[in-house]
Parts: sequence; structure tokens; C-alpha cells
Amino acid sequence: MIPERVRQIGEPLLFFLLLGVIWEWSVHALDIRSYLLPPLSDVFVEMWESRASLLSHGMVTVVEVIVGFCGAVVLGVIIAGLIFYVPMLRRTLLPFITALQSVPKVALAPLMIVWFGYGPMSKYVMAFLFAFFPIVISTLGGLNGTPPNLVEHFRALRASAWETTWRLYLPAALPAFLDGCRIAIPLTMIGAIVGEFVGAQRGLGYVIMLTSSSGETDLMFAALITIALLSTALFGLFQIGARLVWWRAV
Repeated sequence: MIPERVRQIGEPLLFFLLLGVIWEWSVHALDIRSYLLPPLSDVFVEMWESRASLLSHGMVTVVEVIVGFCGAVVLGVIIAGLIFYVPMLRRTLLPFITALQSVPKVALAPLMIVWFGYGPMSKYVMAFLFAFFPIVISTLGGLNGTPPNLVEHFRALRASAWETTWRLYLPAALPAFLDGCRIAIPLTMIGAIVGEFVGAQRGLGYVIMLTSSSGETDLMFAALITIALLSTALFGLFQIGARLVWWRAV
């Protein structure tokens, strides 16, 4: 009997190993030109040789992701709380946020450059925009999902609004909030990369744009794999945090 912990780690590793073998074999078997799709072994060699550059650019992107994500969490939770407690904002602000979400964020990227320039601020804002909506909706859903019987119980105990919020609504909304964070963090990475595509001199998005114009496909794939690894690592942090929430609002 294979332990569950071994299966949770081993099965994904075997799956990605199989994908890597198929990638490597397909390139050689189908005689695909390296500028179209380099062998995975060449990509790994390039990752190792360019590790210092990829790490440097990757840290720039990670900072953009963290800043944008933290801003989305702070403002998203505040907005969700206001919508939850103020019915007028539910009728006005929520439709506005939904309409804003429907606007393609890629179309906003050039506008961010015009407003905030080519510095990091435009990337922070793009990362923020990608993460904001999932945080608001998940937090609001968690607040609305608070069990009514517990709400009545707190009212019967004559708990203050602050006590009810701190001891009931926040713990009830925390699982949904963490789920929203897990959805938002890869989107935040996408937002930062999109911002770097439009205008940047640092970051993994800049590396991808630079290599696409110079034909360095192996380095481009190395940057893409680096992005995927960073996103997976950030996602894993919230996966661990979600497991610490042992209660459920049901």
C-alpha cells in the first residue's frame, strides 16, 4: 500500500516526467526545427546556463506579483465587506466591479503605460487588476455563506457588530477567501507578465518579448518554465494555508 503522502508527490512528478519524455521524443521523432520547438533537454541546459539572469528577472516579476496581489487582497476584502454590510453598495458598486471585470485587461495595459509610465507601477496595477475580482467575489461569497443559525445565535447573545464580524463572519469567510487567493495568484502572475509585455526593461515578460524577436526559442521556453514554477510555488503556499483552516462554514 503506497502512503498517501508519497502518492500526492509522486503522481504529479511522474505525470510531468511523462510529458517531458513525450516532448523530447516528439521533437526528435518528428524532426521539428529547434527554432519552432527546442528539445526539452536543450531548454534545461539553457535554464542552467542562464540561471543567474532568469533568477534576476524572476525576482523582479515576483515582486510585481506580490505587490499587486497584496493590494488586491487589502482593497478586495475591504470592498467585499462594504458590499456585504451596505445594501446600497451591493446594488451600485458590485455591478460596476462586474462591468470592470468584463473589460479585457490586455486592452488596459497600454493605458497603464500612459498613466504610470514604464516603471514598476504599471506592472503593479496590472497584477492588481487581474487579482482584484476573484478576491472580492470569493470573500463576498464566504460572508454570504455564514450559517444563519450562527448569526441568530450571536444576536441572541447580544454580541456587538465588531464581535460578530471578528468571531463569526471572518472565520466563516476565510475558507472561501483562501480559495479566491488560490485562483487569484496565477492570474496575478499573468497580469504582471502582460504589463511587462507592453513596456519593461526587466522581468520574465521582458525576457520572453526579447527572445521572441531574436529567435532564442530555447531561452523563451526556459522563461516560460520559470514562470510556471514560480506560479506553482506561490499557489502551493496558499494550498498549505487552506489546509490549516480545519473548520468549514456549512
